[in-house]
Amino acid sequence: MMKIARYEPWGGLNQLMKDLEQYYGRSVPNSDEDTTVATSAWVPAVDIKEEEKAFVIHADIPGVDPQNIEITMENGVLTIKGERSAETTDERKYYKRIERIRGTFYRRFGLPDTADAEKISAVGKHGVLEITIPKREIAQPRKINVNIS
Repeated sequence: MMKIARYEPWGGLNQLMKDLEQYYGRSVPNSDEDTTVATSAWVPAVDIKEEEKAFVIHADIPGVDPQNIEITMENGVLTIKGERSAETTDERKYYKRIERIRGTFYRRFGLPDTADAEKISAVGKHGVLEITIPKREIAQPRKINVNIS
């Protein structure tokens, strides 16, 4: 009896990505996503959407005090830095497993030229940081009449 095997050229790569995600306990950054850089041990998951008049970033930051988050914008790059502190542990309790990652996070996002750096706002509530980056008013083309003299 002959056995037919399906050839999947990227099957090995997909399995490697799954293994890395399982090992690190989070998603591995997508190599073709060049607008975001994760540069620390843990990074908050983010959703980025473009609306008609603004870009909106939602970052999951449970356990992080919004007052301990620093957001800067320089040369078209938005940087979010913060820290999730370790809780004091009770020596009488024995932990079987600790999965919640502690420490600093640092994320950078390249923004398009249409982003208005002067009007960026941020709000943190219920463990979610919402950053709103308004778009600049783009000069609309206008028709100029030629007068005949």
